[in-house]
Order: sequence, then C-alpha cells, then structure tokens
Amino acid sequence: MPRERSMTAERGTAPAWFIYMLRCADGSLYTGITTDVVRRVAEHNGDGAPGARYTRSRRPVELVYVEAVAGRSEATRRETAIKRLDRESKLALCAADLC
Repeated sequence: MPRERSMTAERGTAPAWFIYMLRCADGSLYTGITTDVVRRVAEHNGDGAPGARYTRSRRPVELVYVEAVAGRSEATRRETAIKRLDRESKLALCAADLC
C-alpha cells in the first residue's frame, strides 16, 4: 500500500483530487481518479456502488499508487498520461511511491 497520507478531501475546502492505481487479482493495473480513495477502492471491491466494469471481474483489487492534485482537470490529464504509459513504466511509478 502507498505511504501514509490523507486520501480524502477535507470538509469545507476545495476538494482535492487523487489519481490512483489498483492491482487486480489477475495482475492487471487499473487507473482512475476520485476525491475519496478509500471509498473508491471499497467500491471497486464490491462495497457500495458497483465500481468500474473493468474491475468487477478482477476482484479483489489492491491499491498500489496514489497521487494528489489540485483539481479535476489536472487529475484527468494526469490519469490520461498514466494510462498511456507501458506496464513497465507504471510499475516503476508504483515502485517510486514505495508500494
């Protein structure tokens, strides 16, 4: 799991956005954005909302990377950039985050 940090936006402040990466049970990697990483990972694992279609058949998932950014547009841009990386580069990104 990534090093300890706040993974939810503080109440009363502008929401922080997070880019996160999950390792699925089949070894594949999934990248997404959210304002509440803990809730979203639980959803991907079947608690509450159904989670992403991709992860539903690849449970359980494990959080392996988190990156905080200031706004949604920045999160979307960063998510797109990470999704364009090859698997080796994504794993290196996780390793740099001490996961």
